Amino acid sequence: MCATMSPLALFGGPRAVDGDPGDTFSWPIVTENDEAAVLDVLRRGAMSDTDVTEAFETEFAAWQGRDYALAFTNGTAALLAAMFSVGVGVGDEIICPSLTYWASALPAFSLGATVVFADIAPDTLCIDPDDIEHRITGRTKAIVVVHYMGHPADMDPILAVAARHGIPIIEDVSHAHGGLYKGRVLGTLGGVAAMSLMSGKSLPIGEGGMLVTDDREIYERGVAFGHYRRFDGTIQSPALRDYRYLPIGGIKGRMNQFSSAMGRVQLREYDDRATEVRAAINAFWDALEGVPGLRAHRVSPTGDSTMAGWYAAGGHYVPAELGGLSVTRFAEAVQAEGSSCRPGINRPLHLHPLFNTCDVYGHGKPTRIANANRDLRQPHGSLPVSEGIGALTYGIPQFKRYRVEVISQHAAAYRKVAEHAETLMDGDPGNPASLCGWGI
Repeated sequence: MCATMSPLALFGGPRAVDGDPGDTFSWPIVTENDEAAVLDVLRRGAMSDTDVTEAFETEFAAWQGRDYALAFTNGTAALLAAMFSVGVGVGDEIICPSLTYWASALPAFSLGATVVFADIAPDTLCIDPDDIEHRITGRTKAIVVVHYMGHPADMDPILAVAARHGIPIIEDVSHAHGGLYKGRVLGTLGGVAAMSLMSGKSLPIGEGGMLVTDDREIYERGVAFGHYRRFDGTIQSPALRDYRYLPIGGIKGRMNQFSSAMGRVQLREYDDRATEVRAAINAFWDALEGVPGLRAHRVSPTGDSTMAGWYAAGGHYVPAELGGLSVTRFAEAVQAEGSSCRPGINRPLHLHPLFNTCDVYGHGKPTRIANANRDLRQPHGSLPVSEGIGALTYGIPQFKRYRVEVISQHAAAYRKVAEHAETLMDGDPGNPASLCGWGI
């Protein structure tokens, strides 16, 4: 035990976190400018028009550094359109990390395709570049790369694999708007990128999604898929022109202009806000440097890669340095100190029954293999890093403002629990079979 620190709050000691955090965790930031932009749409009755949305797309494309941006109702719709835009269809396969939100993979089902999951790299928590190539078959139509929890995936080797096989990359940037990989903006490395802009994301516009690309054909296929009013005489692709004025995908994907109006305001403020978020979370990790059992999940603060707006910030847990204490018991003690600590991260998708036994569309067999030429389901034990990472990770407070006193108190809570770890061994129930849920 650390003799200089009081007993854990879990055992009756004073809490490490005391006082009003103010606006430290408030998100999204909604100002009078957001309100005015939304009210203008409301008063004009322009909710289903496209003038504000097209302005937002132009500004977003310029900010992202892409030629084209196309707005959708949500990130899931944007990812579905991205898959369609690169040609994913019946019997095709996409490769996707198992550790991600379901929308990175599940839209493939709607196109008659399926997913082959890859494992993750334990340091980045993103798709493991070394676990992709052996999963490629003649049916592989796309590789989905998720910049998970804001951390850039290791893109150079992934791009090399994709180039060797002529397979497009879809970047899911839902966790990493504006982040950098070796100086390059995330969402500009693959052929197409898609992302969620819902109200909990780092770039929050209420609800919405965005597809970005430099490829005119991909952009036009996205328009054709779910934007029937814009699928018109401006379309240049000979393969699409005969089908204009009706949505090829049979859906209406346009963004509500309340969201695009808010999006224009949020985009103007985003880079400054993301910089403050990074400063706050880096300060938290700096305060915990060298604490046993705790490692930051981040890129070097002084390098040319960044954590963007640091969505769903978390850390690596090293139980061996804390006497084998479970992350569940550790998190319980941190919570008692008045801070937040979520044990684990996403559950691996490949173990969910939806990807193994569910017949969604009445094929008479699980949808995962309905149009496949083999049984490509992946049982327990097939992706060991993804399956075991929950016991080695945790979520930290989501600091949105650089408030030194608040950040210091929360860091002190984590340090206090780590330095009292031996007192928590009695009563440690261990980790449950599954940590966290399906929703990050």
